[in-house]
Amino acid sequence: MADKSKGPAPSPVASLTRLGRQVSDATIFMHQAIARNAGLTGTDHKYLRIVLESERITAGELARQTGLTTGAVTGLIDRLEKKELVRRELDQRDRRKVWIVPRRENADRLFENSHLDLREQVARLIATFNAEEIRAIERYLTASVGIMNQITRKLNNQ
Repeated sequence: MADKSKGPAPSPVASLTRLGRQVSDATIFMHQAIARNAGLTGTDHKYLRIVLESERITAGELARQTGLTTGAVTGLIDRLEKKELVRRELDQRDRRKVWIVPRRENADRLFENSHLDLREQVARLIATFNAEEIRAIERYLTASVGIMNQITRKLNNQ
């Protein structure tokens, strides 16, 4: 006989919601640890990723993307510049505009060990899924990111 003491199995929504929270928490904790090992805060590490994904970005655009105040972005850029992870570059056409330019080679060196280990382990995990499963995972993650971005924009505009 089945053990009824545990109650009914959780619904797919409840199960995926619980797992989603666990993934979110584990992601935050991992990035905090990676950042700490690199001498950064977890927040600075995540915002650095935005800069690294750009060829260059203005402080204003970084503020819009993160929801940070321009003053907080200035402090962030100062800290990242001190670590030689970004540099400021004056716009040649508009000297009032300052570009934040990533110094990828320094960031790559700083995060080399932790990112290599993560990439290798994730690649091994992905290899265990077939093409149909990967498409389902991609569809779920893409939609989840869209929902989170929509809610973030809504909350930032309140």
